Amino acid sequence: MTSVIRKFIFHDLQTIEGYIDPPDALVFLSLLQSQKDRSLGGALAEIGVFYGRSYFLLRKISGSDEKVLAIDLFNIGQTADGVSAQYGRFLENGRRLGMPVDEELIIKGDSTLLEPDQLTDKIGKIRFFSIDGGHMLRHVAADSRLAMETIADHGVIAFDDTFNPAWPEVTIGMADFLRDCGGAFSAFCMTKYKTYVCRREFHALYAELIANSADLAAFDHVETEFLGSKVARLHNPISRRMVYELMIRSGMSAFSERVYR
Repeated sequence: MTSVIRKFIFHDLQTIEGYIDPPDALVFLSLLQSQKDRSLGGALAEIGVFYGRSYFLLRKISGSDEKVLAIDLFNIGQTADGVSAQYGRFLENGRRLGMPVDEELIIKGDSTLLEPDQLTDKIGKIRFFSIDGGHMLRHVAADSRLAMETIADHGVIAFDDTFNPAWPEVTIGMADFLRDCGGAFSAFCMTKYKTYVCRREFHALYAELIANSADLAAFDHVETEFLGSKVARLHNPISRRMVYELMIRSGMSAFSERVYR
């Protein structure tokens, strides 16, 4: 099953416009598959869908028997009569990939205005929550509170664009969340683009999963400390990234997976 999903990551997923890199796609795979193996159940949710690259990755990994909730304004290319080109392309990507979107599990609107029960009434408690919505401090503060109040005890929250100099308030918002929650949550993994956090009592479990994941063996695991917690920083050397990008641009995406073995 893992080999099928890796093929999806390095081939089919690249046909969708979006921003999730192979390192984070492999972290998603490692965490979600490990949760399933340990019967750590729950639904999945994402704020900030764009055209669905990470959404369809969540769908592919979780399978047809699990609920994936998508939250987005879906206002890119919106016409005067309210038709959204973004939403149309999102639905079309699902049809093309053989994963039609369940529109009952779509929330169109401002995530900062949502109440927790609007999510849990649809999907129950959430085991993996991806936050990639608005990138200002108020957005991150609201979205992280929403995630905290809907996440399962064993759930993981993935913050996108942390430590990205183009969006400094994302990092502030994520750090504020960890400080303001009274130590209830801690970071356990970082990549170039994302920071992964969980409740402190599950920190050791997820740190071990990251350390032992075969799908993450290609990366250098550098231990660092962030707000009082040990964190595995997954380093993806620029040489590997350059080879991967060259293969993608040369039409060799079918073979690009070998770069990350």
